[in-house]
Amino acid sequence: MLVGVTGGIAAYKAAELVRRLADRGAEVRVAMTRGAQAFITPLTLQAVSGHRVHTELLDEAAEAGMGHIELARWADDIVVAPATADLIARAAAGLADDLLTTLLLATRARLWMAPAMNHVMWAHPAVRANVEVLVERGVRMLGPGVGHQACGETGPGRMLEPADIAEAVMQRPACGAQGAALAGTRFVVTAGPTLEPLDPVRFLGNRSSGRMGFAVAEALAAAGAEVTLVAGPVQRPTPGGVERIDVTTAREMHDAVFAALPADGFVGVAAVADYRPAHPATSKIKKNDEQLSVDLVRNPDILADVAASDPRPFTVGFAAETEDLDTNARSKLERKGLDLIAANEVGGGRGFDRADNALRVFSRTARWELPSAPKTELARRLVELIIQTMGRDR
Repeated sequence: MLVGVTGGIAAYKAAELVRRLADRGAEVRVAMTRGAQAFITPLTLQAVSGHRVHTELLDEAAEAGMGHIELARWADDIVVAPATADLIARAAAGLADDLLTTLLLATRARLWMAPAMNHVMWAHPAVRANVEVLVERGVRMLGPGVGHQACGETGPGRMLEPADIAEAVMQRPACGAQGAALAGTRFVVTAGPTLEPLDPVRFLGNRSSGRMGFAVAEALAAAGAEVTLVAGPVQRPTPGGVERIDVTTAREMHDAVFAALPADGFVGVAAVADYRPAHPATSKIKKNDEQLSVDLVRNPDILADVAASDPRPFTVGFAAETEDLDTNARSKLERKGLDLIAANEVGGGRGFDRADNALRVFSRTARWELPSAPKTELARRLVELIIQTMGRDR
């Protein structure tokens, strides 16, 4: 495990993070930026890690001076904590102007970042865009948390506590965990939109990037499950270890889901079109009249049909609501016979086409609040709730 420390006040927490990781059985080495050394000394991190701390790109003590290549190949995981706005920007741009950014380019290790910065910086469009780029490339964002900051202000931007970061990273089997909570189970996940043809060039559909569904599939696979992902038309890389089936319409998605069953669990994240044109035109509809009427018919209800199937999987739904989120989500949970439902508010820039989100999760007897975080992190937390609710030990 390689911990990268950058130049923010939260760098003082790096020593505890290294200790927490080591306590969980990881062999930890540390790479520091020049800015990080203004907040915490290499000697401190050497003492808690038990290894020499790396600070220079060209290391004369390493073979041929290529210490960064040795480190990049050695690490199974790289955790950047704190990840400042500057580091995030340089990583998103693919710069390699110091040891740490070069390591990020030269490694095949799984990458994690724990952002830490002022809440106004975290909300800046440039930072949000850079985070989105990194998430698209597979970087796991841990946090940030919400609370008091060193500047005296309050808001999202605090680095997550070292114990929480260590727990998130070390839950992965490759990091030494004893088994995986969902090992031996099969899950089917739907993601993205469905598109219903109106004519050969137009369609009706829902807004969905597929980010959340793909993140859920990846988190389930990381927890040990065998995952089949039924994806609507989105251009996204398939998560490692996940079987992917591409579809376009709601009926195609329904057929693909039931072809993949039976399974232990089903998570319906896709934004499935509720209706489709009854009679799609065989040629392009011309703009001749002031008004155009289209007859719509109901599409199959994939979520309800899965919940009513035999054998019945543990069934999780999603609800995107513009108002009365709690009431509508609980109603959908009961009406469709679900085990869990994850609900989020959409509209006004919320929910769609963003790398982050917030969820409220409901069962028939409980409610959980998952505050705003990158969708990869929300997916991990949701999978933890699925494991908890299914009654399986982590």
